[in-house]
This record gives sequence, C-alpha cells and structure tokens, in this order.
Amino acid sequence: MSNDIFAEKGERPNTGSIGKYHIFGGLDDQFDICFEKNRTAGKTTLWQASNPLLELLPNFMLQLGIIILLTRVFMFILKPVHQPRFVSEILVGIVLGPSLLSRCEWISVHINPFEGTLVLETMGNLGVTFYMFLVGLEMDVTPLQRMGIKAFSVAIAGIIVPGLAGMGLYQILKNQQKNVPSGGGIFWAIALTVTSFSDLVRMLSNLKLMYTDLGKTALTSAILTDLASWSLLVFAVSLKTESSRLANVIATVIFVFISLAVIRPIILWTINRTTAGEESSIQGQLSDKFVCFILTSVLLCGFLTELCGVHSMFGAFMLGLMMPSGELGNKMMDKIEAFIVGILLPPVFLIAGLRTNIRYISGGYYPGFVIIVIVVACFIKIVTTLLVGVYLKSPFRDSLALGVLMNTKGVMAIIVLNEGRSAQVFDQQAFTWMMVSILIMTASVGPIVGYTHRSMRHLKQHHPRNLERSKLEEELRVLACLHSSRNLSGLISLLHFSNATKSSPITVFAVHLVELTGRASAMLIFHDKNRMNNVIGNNNPNPTREQAEAEQIISAFQSLQRENDAAIVQLLTAVSSYPTMHEDVSNFALDKRVTVILLPFHKKPNGLGGWTDENMQHKQVCEKLLENAPCSVGILVDRGLTRHLPLESHHDRMRKFRVAMIFVQGPDDREALAHARRMAGHPGVVVTVLRFVPGKELLKLEERVLGNADAHDDNDDDDDDSEVFSAMFEKEKEKLLDDDYINEFRFRTMHDHSVNYIEKPVNSGDQIVLTIRSAYNDFDLYIVGRGYGMQSPLTYGLSEWSDCPELGVVGETLASADFLTSSGSVLVMQQSAPTSADFGRNKDNPKPCPKHYSSFVFTTKPPAPCDSQQQEAEYWGGDDDLHGGRLAATSHQRGTSFFNPYSGLYWR
Repeated sequence: MSNDIFAEKGERPNTGSIGKYHIFGGLDDQFDICFEKNRTAGKTTLWQASNPLLELLPNFMLQLGIIILLTRVFMFILKPVHQPRFVSEILVGIVLGPSLLSRCEWISVHINPFEGTLVLETMGNLGVTFYMFLVGLEMDVTPLQRMGIKAFSVAIAGIIVPGLAGMGLYQILKNQQKNVPSGGGIFWAIALTVTSFSDLVRMLSNLKLMYTDLGKTALTSAILTDLASWSLLVFAVSLKTESSRLANVIATVIFVFISLAVIRPIILWTINRTTAGEESSIQGQLSDKFVCFILTSVLLCGFLTELCGVHSMFGAFMLGLMMPSGELGNKMMDKIEAFIVGILLPPVFLIAGLRTNIRYISGGYYPGFVIIVIVVACFIKIVTTLLVGVYLKSPFRDSLALGVLMNTKGVMAIIVLNEGRSAQVFDQQAFTWMMVSILIMTASVGPIVGYTHRSMRHLKQHHPRNLERSKLEEELRVLACLHSSRNLSGLISLLHFSNATKSSPITVFAVHLVELTGRASAMLIFHDKNRMNNVIGNNNPNPTREQAEAEQIISAFQSLQRENDAAIVQLLTAVSSYPTMHEDVSNFALDKRVTVILLPFHKKPNGLGGWTDENMQHKQVCEKLLENAPCSVGILVDRGLTRHLPLESHHDRMRKFRVAMIFVQGPDDREALAHARRMAGHPGVVVTVLRFVPGKELLKLEERVLGNADAHDDNDDDDDDSEVFSAMFEKEKEKLLDDDYINEFRFRTMHDHSVNYIEKPVNSGDQIVLTIRSAYNDFDLYIVGRGYGMQSPLTYGLSEWSDCPELGVVGETLASADFLTSSGSVLVMQQSAPTSADFGRNKDNPKPCPKHYSSFVFTTKPPAPCDSQQQEAEYWGGDDDLHGGRLAATSHQRGTSFFNPYSGLYWR
C-alpha cells in the first residue's frame, strides 16, 4: 500500500509508563506490567489497610458505583437522541479506560489499578454467566416456525456475508502486521454477525415500527441471528481452549445429554415440590427458596461446563433453556433481571473500556487502512440486507432501514470481543477497531431509521372522525383497547349492543395493550391478526400471563364474530412502554381509520360498591389519549355489564337492555347521543334520552346578566364588546347545533317505540343529581358526554370537586359508589377535537368546504353567492347529508343569510 493513498503509519510504542506502572508490549495480544507495592506490617487503623483504595474489594465497589452512576448520566444526556442504554454503557467504559480518564495518573493508580483487573474480570465473568442464563430463560424460537422467506433470507445473508467479511478483514490485518495473532477472525465474524434482539425491540418500540412488516421481519431475523451467533461463540471458545479440543467436544455433548435426561427432570420435580400449595409462587412473587435453588443451579451448571473445557456461560444458557417457559419464567425474570443487568453486568463494559485505547487506534497501521476496516465492518451487513431486500422486490427505503436495524448490537457483541481478547487471539488495536465499529453501528440505528421511517402522520392533514358526522348506514370502525382480560366482558357486551347489521357493519380492532418488559412481551406481536387461530401459547402448557390473556381476548372476540356476521374482528397488540403507549393507539386509529376508541376505566369494583385503584399508568394512557386522539374516545365504567346480556328463555324472548342517555349540552353530549342512537336500532335495547334544559330561574338569571351587560355597553371598549359578543355567539351556535341534532334524532325515531325522549328543566347541578337519583336510577347503561371545555350553568355545583376529570362532571357523578341504587355501567364519550377544516367557510377563503355539517360563515360581509347549484348543494351538505342542510333549514330557509346585529357577523 502506497503512502499516496494512506498517511504515514501511526505511532505504536512498545513500552510506556503511567504512575507506578511500567508497561511492556501494551498493544500486543500479551503484555507485561511491572509495579512496586509497599506493605505496612503491624500498623492498625480504622480500616483493614492503611489505604482502602489499595484493597481490591473496596476498589471494585468504587468502580462499580462509578460506572453505574456515569451510565445513568450518559443515558440522561443521550435520551433526546434516542440512544439505547447499550451505547451509554460502552461510552462509559471507554471514558473510564485508557482512551480518556485512565491516562490520568491518579485515576489509573487509585480507580483502575492493574492489580484489580483479576477481581474485575472474575465479577464480569460471573455477570456474563447469569446474563446468559437470562438469555436462555427468555429464548423463544416459536416465530421461527412461521418465518417468511424474506426474514429467513435476511437472517442467513446477515450471518454468512458479515461472517466471511469479518474473517477476511482480519486476514488482511494479519498481512499488514506479521506479529498479529491468529484465530481472531472467528470472533470478528461473530461480532459482525450478532444482532441484539432485546435492544432491537426497544429501538423498534421507540420508533413505533414494531407492528409494521419492517419491524416483524427485523425481529424474526434477529431471533435466528441470535441463536446462530451464540452457537458460533460456543464453538469458537471450545476451539481456543488450551486442552484437547476433541475431549472438549465429547464432554460438552455428554453434558447436554445429561442436562436433558437427568438435570431437567430434577429441576421440574423440584419446581413442582417448591411451588406446590404456594399460590404466591405463580400468581404473585416467587418464594425465596425457589430463587436460591435456581441461582445455585446456575453456578453448578457453569462449574460443570468449565470442567468440560467450555465457558461457564454455556452451562447457564442450557439451564435457562431447560427451565419451563411461561409465567414461571417471567416471574423469575422479574425477580433477578434488574440485579443481574444493573449490578453484575456493568463490569463487563468496564473491562471492554479498559481494553480499548482509541489514542493508539492506528498504531503501526496506516490511518486510511483503519478507516476502511471500520467502514467495511459498519456497512457490510447494511449492504447485504439492502441487496437481499432489493432482490425480493422490497422498497429501497424499507430494505435500507432493515439493514440498519440488523446492525443493532448489544451485550452479546461485547461478550464476544471480551472472550476473544481473553483468549489472546487479537491485540488491543484489533479489539479497539471492533469496539468503535460496534459503537458506530448501534448509535446510528436510531437517527437513520428515525429519519427514513419516522411517522409522518403529524404532518398530514386529517379530518377528525366521530359518530356525529357518521351515517347510520356506514361501517362503524371501533378500536377496543384492553389492558387485561378483566376489561374484556364489558367491552364485548357494549359492542354486542352497538347494532351491527349488514347495512351498517362494525369492524372491531381489538388492541391488547402490553407493557414492553422484554423478549416475552415482544413475542406477542407475532399474533396472526387475520385468522386469529394460530396464537403463541396454544400448545404451551405453561403460557405467560400475557399469552394466556391474549388467548382469552381472541376467544371472546371470536365468539362475538360468530354471533353476528356483520361484526368483523381483527386482533392487534400494542407492546410499548406506558409513556408512549398512547402514540401506538393513536397511530392504530389513524391507520385503521376508526371512528371511536373504547377504553376501560382504570379503576375496578371492590365488591362493596366502591372502586379501587388498579393502575395509575393506565389512567395516564387514558388522559393522553383524550388529549391527542384523532377520533372520538369512549371510556367504559363497567359495573357488571355482562350480566345484562340477553338470555333466551322458554318463550324465546329476551330481556330488554335499558339505556339512559343524559344530554346537557355541547359536542361531547351530541357524540353520546349519536352512540345511543346507534344502539337504539338493536332489537333488545330500549333507549331513554333525558335532556336537561334551563329552568325558569336560570332563564331569569341569564336575562338579568344580559341586561347588566347592555347597561355597561357605553363604558366598554370595542375589544371587550368583541369578546362578549363572541362568547355569546359561540354559546348560541352550540345551542343551535344541539337543537338541530336533537330535532333530527326525534324525527328519525318518532315511530320507534323503543326510544323515549324526556326534557327536564333544572336550575342547578343539584337538581340534575336529584332527578336522576329519584326517577332514573335503574338503567343498565348510562351514556353521557364528558363535557370537556364546556361550562354550563346547568352543572354548577358538580364541578367544584373532581377526582376523575377524564369522566367529566356528570360521568363522575354517575360512576360514584353511592349514587345509583342499581349497578348500571357508564359510558363517557368525548368527541374528536375539531380542526380548522371543520368550520365551514373561512372569511379569507370563500370557497365552500366539502360536506361538513358545521358550515358556519364568520364574516363581516354578506357571503358571496355560490357559482352553481352543485356547489350550493355541496356547501349545505346535500339533501342526503346527515346534518349539513338541515341545520340552516331548522332556523332559516336554505340559501338565505342571517345577520347578527350584536356581533356584526353573517352566517348561513
């Protein structure tokens, strides 16, 4: 290689010193360190030694505390750029190593002394052993049984080509330096091959790509890649053992046989005896003796594989595989994962950082050659996956993103490099090159995929969908969200009474909301959404809690679909952290074009008529959906709705399901009325609409307020007049909308004997409560509007206190424990937030809006006439529109303009 292409070779010193340490051959695969150690005899202090920092165990505790603290700091700093924890841990290790802080004499002597390396590596190996037990415990190869050709091709290509590239790059490296040790190519190959499944799950969840075809392909390929990489690592470690290789292989095979034939039955027998009669072992927390037994077994299996000449992590991994999967494994994970990942594993990253020296990254090599090696290592898997995707006719953008996602590295890659360095198969520079490559690969995944595939929904204009604007003859698309099977029966009953017919079918997207906790929860996204008959866990005698609940959810919705041919059900699973779970639900609602999202109330009955807090995180998800949902939202307070399902008697008659719709004012109440109107078409439902209107005292009070306002008109400025008249006009507009929708509802249902309409004049919220409690307290379901943003004099007195603002003042009153004598459930509706496109004609844009019933014109000039009869029909919504033309026809004749002398505005 000529100097015309590459710069001069970097400095590669053979000796060096820092503080009391003198290093010989520090960049080679083996090096010597000389230092003086003073010992003081007969001296007694408060410490066991004269300086606790010079004792190995206190020094290890200091190192552990520093790396945990700095990891949290880096995670906080890198959180805005969506970097995984793995990147922070690598950076902390590099910062504490000779690349940066360990160049300082004091830190090198007192924080990272060479004599403490043995303790650090011992604890690191212990952490790796327990971590591999967790990997085996949560290993699930079920998705491989249904792996598609694309995922299989990506995985195989991602194993073979990067593996060959790793070995090829290392061979080129050997050609550059004669003293480079042999055997490092296999470890480079495994490091480039591996894809971290757990880190990939987190990355896809943050990018909201887990439910896409891209996400599922990446996850399925990562499972196969994980399994192949681990197998290659065991093979490589066995080959590099100093003892007989054949003996190692024979001993390992015997260990596997004994594990399956002897150890596994013993473990199962012990588990059965340990958990027998202890409901808390499965339903709650595992017993301490069971956890101690498992942890001791991990150490024992690791010791046996060490005797076989294989790393102890192989025995721990085999034990994890032998553990029964399902809820027991999940509980075990919950019990020990935080300790293993948070305490035992950080020394692994510190070891890797101490073995990385970026200062001499090009020592003895041309810098250009080093850059080429790192670039090839970073891009070989991306290019391979891209070519496979293009060959399978996938979009270029998806193929590129898939290649970047498959470059996601994790703890496994660090373990591979540490094992290679411990086996002395490559020097410090080769280790550093691969560490830098892994850091670049993982750190670039989030920004690149976020740029190419970040959701553009927030940039797209969409009209909020709701029931009020929907026609009864249209398909109703519902997104039913469930946190657990406890929410199932009430939502199923509500959907049953929503009157699905052939002329007005209902498509239900049942979304199982699952918190993202690890591999087991991520597996739920592989449910067959179309057939719903091939669910993970069907053949599993010990399914996880999430899998068991998923089966119950599928079974219940299958029953709904069988009972009514007009109901179409699709199962979805939202696996996400609670802070971003509402984004997944909103994205589902946009993608599926749903009209209403149904949510369960976050509290559950306590059996005494009251409520108990179930999960406050569920409440936060609900509140965020109410703020950001692109469609209407309904919250079901279920107090035994399933008991009122119609049951056939000897006379083939069904008990009528009684529904009360409480109407006060505003868009949320109109949305609630729209839902009640749909339920009124069901043959087994009786609907009573109870509208509360201002009483005489309240009307007189409003007249006095208006009179006082007119008396002070001369003293107010124009701005105050505009605000007052604007508020008055908005109030009058909402009243006209309410009257129009009520009149249209009464007109449509005037001959329906299952619908009753009642108006009750009231003067305060207390009278509303008294009226409902005295005469309307025996209904099966109450439907009310949330009333968000509406201030009505009718509800004065009810809004002074609020424990559940997501239910609104009326809904919270109905849901209170001591309000209703019956166990009636409550459905609280909130209409989708309006956009500027929903308010008809804008004064700066005289072109009529397409069919929206709220076609008001706010202008100081008379509206311009329409250019054609067709345009006029579109402006008013047409004769067949649900509301558009009737709003104007209710109060004024079509085509005329009305001038409000108080506000100076025209409307049509």
